[in-house]
This record gives sequence, C-alpha cells and structure tokens, in this order.
Amino acid sequence: MTRREFVVLLGGATVATPLSVRAQQPAMPVIGYLGVGSADSDVPLAAFRQGLSEAGYAEGQNVTIDYRWAEGNSERFPALAAELVMLKVNVILTTGGTLAAKAAKRATATIPIVFTAVGDPVEEGLVASLARPGGNVTGFSIALPDLIGKFLELIKEAVPGASQVALLFKPDTMPDRVREARLRMADASARALGVKLHVFEARGREDFEAAFSDMSKAGADALVVWATPLFSLERRRLADLAAEHRLPAVFFNRSFVEAGGLMSYGPNIPDLNRRAAIYVGKILKGTKPSDLPVEQPTKFELVINFKTAKALGIAVPPSLLARADEVIE
Repeated sequence: MTRREFVVLLGGATVATPLSVRAQQPAMPVIGYLGVGSADSDVPLAAFRQGLSEAGYAEGQNVTIDYRWAEGNSERFPALAAELVMLKVNVILTTGGTLAAKAAKRATATIPIVFTAVGDPVEEGLVASLARPGGNVTGFSIALPDLIGKFLELIKEAVPGASQVALLFKPDTMPDRVREARLRMADASARALGVKLHVFEARGREDFEAAFSDMSKAGADALVVWATPLFSLERRRLADLAAEHRLPAVFFNRSFVEAGGLMSYGPNIPDLNRRAAIYVGKILKGTKPSDLPVEQPTKFELVINFKTAKALGIAVPPSLLARADEVIE
C-alpha cells in the first residue's frame, strides 16, 4: 500500500466513524400529550413544560412531545389516544379529566399513562388504589367530589340570604353510580346548610344557554359549578352567563375568577400538571407507573373577584376576604 493510499483510507475511516456512532444513538423518547382544548387554550401546558425541566428534560433537546388536541370535544379522545398508541410513544400524559384518562387506558395496557384532573380514579376504575395503582396508569386526582360541601359553604357565607342554589355539571364525565353518589353527597351538604339544591346538566357548550335559563326559572339565588375540563375551556362564557343572570357563582379554579366569576376554591391545576411532568420524567428514566402512587392536591386556593361582587351588589364579609389567597380588584 502506498503512503497516499494509506492516508486516504485513514481519512475515510475518520469520517465514517462519527456517522456510525450517530446511527447507533437511540432516538429521543416521545411523550404523547392528550389535551382537552388546544395549544392556545391549554393553561397547564406551561406548567407541564416547567415540570419536565425540573425532571431534566427539554422539548426538542432530549425529549419529543406529540400533541393531540380534542378541541373541547371529549368524543374525540378515543381516536386521539389510539393515534398516540400507533405512534408508539413512550408515555402518555392526559389533561382531559376522567374521559381522556379512560380513553388512553382503553387504547393501551402497556404504554405508561399519567393522568391529571381526575376526580376519583379508584371509583372510576382507572387504578386499583391510590397507594398501589397497579397496571400502567397513575397520576393526580383533583379530589373535587369532596369539595362540593365546601363550595356550598362559601357561597352561603358570601350570600347569606341564598336559599336556592343551582349546581351545574357535565353528567357523562363519570359512571352512573359515581354520579348518583356525588349528587347525594351534594344534596346532603345543601340540606345541612338549609339550602335547596337544583341540579342542571350541560353536556356541551350548546347546553349552557338553556341551563342558565332554567336556573332563572327555578329561582336560583346562586350557582356552584362542578369541575370538568370542558367547563374550564368555556370559563369566560360561563362567567359571562352567571353575570348576565346575576348569579353569584363559585367555581373550581382561579381561571374562572380571572374571567369574571365571583370566586373559586380548589387545587392549583398548573401545579398538578407540573408534578405530573415530574412523574413523566421518572417513567422515562425507568420507574414503573405501578410504583408511583396516585397523588392528591397539596395546594388549595380561594380567589375572590371583588369587582364582580360589587357589580352583583354583594357585600363580601371581611372574614371571607381575609381568608382569600387573592382578591382581584
């Protein structure tokens, strides 16, 4: 072999080696993100990315995220979940409450699933228990069924003269037996406060107008809005309708109050999504979902819109204002 041939051969090997090494490098892990709204409307998305950063991941650098958005239509969850499974993502994160989590669970028994904003994951058949979820599903419960009594106490404190309270909820977000149990719990809480509870259903945004009209006909003095991701997407419309019908309302997260609702009490939803991202990070590093207990909220906040209270002619008691985590002027 001549010296020239040796140099050419050596140069070729130098070029070829990095290409070979790169070809052997594993692809970035992929997270399937199943959202209820859209990229523009999903408030917890920034918090999720923050949690990923805390877990050591940055989108586009060492992890890829495939987004699927239901655009407010929960009937799309099964097809969107199936798409993520077909893509063979490494883990699925759902932010669409019980319906999204169930759709993902039905779509796969092997890909890990982390859910957020689920009321009672045990009763709703998602996990075996909070401490030992079992299977491929874990996540974060908002535990709001236990807070209906608290909502009623708050609205009664803000509006002492309220005797007829409307409860707005989306009936298809839970099994029949779970729904009936929660409605019985809500009714018992109302009777303990000397309040008559009127229940109204809204399966979609097209039902809002009729529901509020029926509330007025029933003589409702105030309103409690039950938690569901669809209602969160429509928070401004619901806040506007409550103002239009002069119904002081308590909602389940602060975004409603920022949109003009009277007050909210509930878990910090962005914080739950931040923590869910940390769970996703642990799973990507090898932890099994069955080894991650379902966690419940650690942060609850009371937010009051003082401007809305004045517009409704409500004198919010100083004791209630003093307990608020934030008062929006």
